[in-house]
Amino acid sequence: MRPNIYTAFMSLSDFFSPINPDQFSPKNGFYTSQLGLKVDFFTDRFPDLEEKKYDIAIFSVKDDRGSINNSGCSLAGDYFRAQFYLLNEGAFTSKIIDLGNIIAGNEMSDTYFAVKTAVQQLIKLNILPLIIGGGQDLTYAQYLAYEALEQKVDLVVVDSKFDLEEDQEEDIVTTSNSYLSKIFLHQPNFLFNFSNIGYQTYFVNQDSLKVMDKLYFDVHRLGEFVQDIGLTEPVIRNANMISFDMGAIRSGDAGANANAGPNGFYGEDACRIARYAGMNDKLSSIGFYEFNPAFDKNSQTAMLLAQMVWYFIEGYYNRKQDFPLTPKSQYIIYRTSLKDGSGEMNFVKSKRSDRWWMQVPYPTGISKNERYHLVPCRYEDYNTAVNGEMPDLWWRTYQKLS
Repeated sequence: MRPNIYTAFMSLSDFFSPINPDQFSPKNGFYTSQLGLKVDFFTDRFPDLEEKKYDIAIFSVKDDRGSINNSGCSLAGDYFRAQFYLLNEGAFTSKIIDLGNIIAGNEMSDTYFAVKTAVQQLIKLNILPLIIGGGQDLTYAQYLAYEALEQKVDLVVVDSKFDLEEDQEEDIVTTSNSYLSKIFLHQPNFLFNFSNIGYQTYFVNQDSLKVMDKLYFDVHRLGEFVQDIGLTEPVIRNANMISFDMGAIRSGDAGANANAGPNGFYGEDACRIARYAGMNDKLSSIGFYEFNPAFDKNSQTAMLLAQMVWYFIEGYYNRKQDFPLTPKSQYIIYRTSLKDGSGEMNFVKSKRSDRWWMQVPYPTGISKNERYHLVPCRYEDYNTAVNGEMPDLWWRTYQKLS
């Protein structure tokens, strides 16, 4: 048995292999306004991450052994870079480092260990890891980073299906089609909530929908967002980590995925979702997975992925820092009563961003320090309560708190 190539590594630098910017630089070099001259790169000497005070660390993972029917997505990193660094910096000052690549370990578990440790250490440094995969099974490693941080996790996945193993065996092999099962069954369990955005019903086993309902998880069909992609924002605002499968985008806009289908999000909608993710004050890591350059015609998907990441970064630098209720003077509290007179529901609106939250009380004895759990919601949820009805989101959240 080959040794674990990471067992002897003691520092973050040991997980990454440097990159050569010359490989993706234009013949005449970058313009001063382009990200290629705004972002720092790990080329020969690993950067001092504490001294530089970076906000975001980009890195790619060169491993697709867990990706089902999409071999080649391990090469995504440099094709993404070739398009991303041509983009102009927006109305923000980038404090970003590209740490290069995590190479495939001898075993998949080696790669997971490297990704988990890298994400964990970056979060501890208050640097947001932005992962370019590789297979979406790497979401499991991304998730494991939060175990060492002793933090409950709200996970949001943008995907056309639920990646659950139908036969719930004790020792499930982690793949892009089963990683959710690994997360749900992992012990100790530190998953507070799971949300899916964009599932397509014909790709989903009805028993899986029953599992989601039983666990009070939030799953949303693609059709819910056809008229208004803005409806994804409150779902995204609840996430600590996000996993975006590029296969959730329609093949006409992102065909570089062997599993791409004719239906899915439009490219501009994917960019808006990425921007909402960046604006989420809670979000501490994000991964974009399953981009496969082997199927990329005229670099169209690489361009779209680059633009999605650009919008994520723009969103990040437009964060409102308005998670309630500090200070209370920046928020308005609205009180509503249920029709049957059984109680009242409270909602919070930010004066700064006009975003809404609902207060869900902790059941007696659950929390010693807080009376309420604040969950992002829509104005429509408030209207439902004004009409004396209980929003479904309120009930599901209360059940999870119990």
